[in-house]
Amino acid sequence: MTSENTTRVELLRSDDFSQYLLHDARQIKQILRSLVENRALITTYLPSGNQSFLTAILTLIDDEERLVFDASPDEAVNRRVAAAEELIFATQLDGIKIQFPLNEIQEVTYEGRDAFAAARPERLLRLQRREYYRLVTPITHAMVCTIPLPRPDQEPLVIEARVLDISGGGLAVVVPPEEVEFGPGMEFDGCRLTLPEFGPVTVRMRVRNLFRLTNRNGVEVLRAGCEFVDLPNSANNLIQRYIFKVERDRSARERGM
Repeated sequence: MTSENTTRVELLRSDDFSQYLLHDARQIKQILRSLVENRALITTYLPSGNQSFLTAILTLIDDEERLVFDASPDEAVNRRVAAAEELIFATQLDGIKIQFPLNEIQEVTYEGRDAFAAARPERLLRLQRREYYRLVTPITHAMVCTIPLPRPDQEPLVIEARVLDISGGGLAVVVPPEEVEFGPGMEFDGCRLTLPEFGPVTVRMRVRNLFRLTNRNGVEVLRAGCEFVDLPNSANNLIQRYIFKVERDRSARERGM
């Protein structure tokens, strides 16, 4: 699984978003019904490779315990979907970001056309405020955050950490392998975040949590969820502009598929 798609899965497990995760079957079914009724376009992220396609949930079946979604016009994509253990669905409904995993995927026919069926998701992420939505940073434009780590009686140790995702409220980075102290509650001032095509911003960050990710190749990395502290309006505006541009570019590519 790529770093981007791994991070999408982990967003559904992170403590950062636990308050926005739904587990109640009744609530999840209600949201799924709304997606069907509104014919919402859904971006489906495949479990390996940097690939996605647009689909829609066609209907709910088996007492709403399974859902049927449209197949891709690309047969190569459909073969990968049929072989996948899990897919990530991401969409928006009435300005609310919705994301959930799907598994138990089967090829079916619905109203005479190719489709897939999957088990109803047991958890669903619903982000009601734009500023809490974290953009997974594009692999093609890697983002780096330079963090000065204080050391007793020495100059700060400056490290470069790869940014996994970002929002107006904070970001997540891969903790470098150096043997340095980097844990929840620690604050770092003078961090320099370089936004591709927009330039650098200086921020103060507080580490909120750490947990481990395992990439598809078996490499384990440590992810740190950080929040911005006293973020200046100028920096917030630049970050929001960057997020908007990346999402706009992604949407344009998806419409062209």
